[in-house]
Amino acid sequence: MTKHEQMEMIILPTDQGEVKVFVYGFKPFGSWGQVVVQLNDITVDSKGYNRKKTIIRTLAQLHQLLVNSQD
Repeated sequence: MTKHEQMEMIILPTDQGEVKVFVYGFKPFGSWGQVVVQLNDITVDSKGYNRKKTIIRTLAQLHQLLVNSQD
């Protein structure tokens, strides 16, 4: 990725705050990208080639962190 790549930001409201999803790369189609998910002070990131699967995987990792931290 170069400095001039575009970033897409998705904000999801929840009871605990806003989940911010930052998506870098994935253009042109089939190239790798990075997804960063942030909730309050918890941050999770993943890299992959499929944009949709990488976003879902990163959100699942955040969910797993939240579930494990409550135990």
